[in-house]
Amino acid sequence: MEKIIIIAEAGVNHNGDINCAIEMIAAAKNAGADYIKFQTFRAGLLASPDAKQADYQTKNAAEKNQFEMLKKLELDENAHQLLLSECKKQQIGFLSSPFDLDSIVLLSRFDMDFFKIPSGEITNFPYLREVAKQSKKTILSTGMATIEEVEAAINILYQHGVSRESLFLLHCTTEYPCPFQDVNLKAMLSMASRFDLSVGYSDHTSGTEVAIAAAALGACIIEKHFTMNKSLPGPDHKASLDPVELASMVAAIRHIEQALGDGIKKPSLAELKNVIPARKSIFLQQSISKGHIITENDIIALRPGDGISAMQWDFVVGKKSAADLNAGHKLKLTDLQ
Repeated sequence: MEKIIIIAEAGVNHNGDINCAIEMIAAAKNAGADYIKFQTFRAGLLASPDAKQADYQTKNAAEKNQFEMLKKLELDENAHQLLLSECKKQQIGFLSSPFDLDSIVLLSRFDMDFFKIPSGEITNFPYLREVAKQSKKTILSTGMATIEEVEAAINILYQHGVSRESLFLLHCTTEYPCPFQDVNLKAMLSMASRFDLSVGYSDHTSGTEVAIAAAALGACIIEKHFTMNKSLPGPDHKASLDPVELASMVAAIRHIEQALGDGIKKPSLAELKNVIPARKSIFLQQSISKGHIITENDIIALRPGDGISAMQWDFVVGKKSAADLNAGHKLKLTDLQ
């Protein structure tokens, strides 16, 4: 199977500090992630001055409204250039989610492998149209959306330049942290079936097990928030992994990736050596004389499996013995008449 793409979501966990953002790039690389993803926005183009915070933001951020919070988390174009340069240096992919039209234009100059549409923009027609015009591989997060809203967004992307082959859907539950009972991981499979698209999972739960389960279910992309320190102020830190946890998640997903295999049921190379020791052959459990008609009471299935297979039980029963044979003898085809 193709390698699962693992995106370490830095988001705004740099708290507006470019040095912290650069430190996060090294941490994501060391953890084994394929990409690190930031968020690109201008506060004035993303939220009105009196836009209220979400509940999780109210609990974890000191600012009174979204605008004040977002203003402190902006990264300008120069900061983006520094992050892109550092990603190239660290040999990890750079991604960022744009949250407004100007940010789409800015990121279009950065030659990213994917455009990532955040869940909040799935009902934003001009935004979807502008992303589609970039004609790039596109990842669409589907948090908070009904299946009808997902379908509507997909159709807009198709109409304005995104091909089916280049579109990926991420199942997501927009809550930080997300309660396990709200994950509904099977919805990822439902979207894959309904839209015939590659799917993945953007995880907001505490811990790593749900992301690992998504990989086992066939996710081709896993995205997970991480932070350098969960105790830092800011909206997303408490629902994020620390670098050690991120590395553990990546390692587990890579193990799952190997374990999934090709789906063909056959003995693996590792287990072929165990066929003879583990399987059974037909042995005599009592001595018999030449010409004796073998009955079920005369034979027993025992290891090893290098003689007549126990699957040939009915073939052996009723055959005549070609010689006098002792109890414990492993039958051969030449012993039978």
